Formats: sequence, C-alpha cells, structure tokens
Amino acid sequence: MPTVMPEIVCEACGKRMFHENADTLKAEDAIHKKFCRKEAGAYSYMHRDSQHNRPMDPEREVDTDGKPILKR
Repeated sequence: MPTVMPEIVCEACGKRMFHENADTLKAEDAIHKKFCRKEAGAYSYMHRDSQHNRPMDPEREVDTDGKPILKR
C-alpha cells in the first residue's frame, strides 16, 4: 500500500507544498506564511520592484577595489 505524502496548499496564493516529513512541512508552511505573496504577481516586502535596478544599499554598490558587486 503506497503512503500518501503530506501536503499543504496555501489558501492565499495557491502554492502547493509537500514533504515526506510532516514536521518539516509544518516548518515550511510557517515560513511561507511570513513571506506569502498573497496573490500571483504581488510581492512581499522582501522583493524589490522589477523596474528597480539600483542597489538598495549604495554604500555597498562597489567592493573595496571600486569594482561593481552586482552584475547588470
């Protein structure tokens, strides 16, 4: 008899999470609830605007040698 893998589907955004370990799945769900986008195309506070290409921290835009850290 095959075992059923535990899964959770987020009611807010529809993401399906599954894991063979139920405790790990609960932890994954708790983390997802903190960063859930709530709907497709929306961004949480951790995501930047796709049109924003300047570094969020201008002091760290370049390394100690003056070379850009981020690739554009």
